[in-house]
Amino acid sequence: MKNLLLESHCIFPTSDIIKTAYFYEQKMGFKAVQYLDANEPHICLYRDTTEIILTKTKGQKVIPNRELYGYGYDAYFITKNQEELQNELINSNVKIVRSLDNTDYNNKEFVVEDIDGRWIAFGIKVG
Repeated sequence: MKNLLLESHCIFPTSDIIKTAYFYEQKMGFKAVQYLDANEPHICLYRDTTEIILTKTKGQKVIPNRELYGYGYDAYFITKNQEELQNELINSNVKIVRSLDNTDYNNKEFVVEDIDGRWIAFGIKVG
């Protein structure tokens, strides 16, 4: 089978796009590029080969997957050197909700909570 898909980007609606972008820049090491004058205003957040696209809500609060459905992350980023990344985020005072561990589905991962309450996992399949 051909590999037709190349990458993916998370799209995070948020009620305060500037505040959320600032959190990702200051706490999580992303670079923000604003497209607020576009027909569909958004901010792109870049770190390494990862991109998050922030969009504006109409004032609605973000409801994380775990609240909507009872469990689940809002994004999962495949990473290497989880220890180094986790320590960097701890030093930036990002809330760690699950420390680095091996899961029952054979991933090595940790989970943070962003400013909007989303749970974001950073991990990789092991073995």
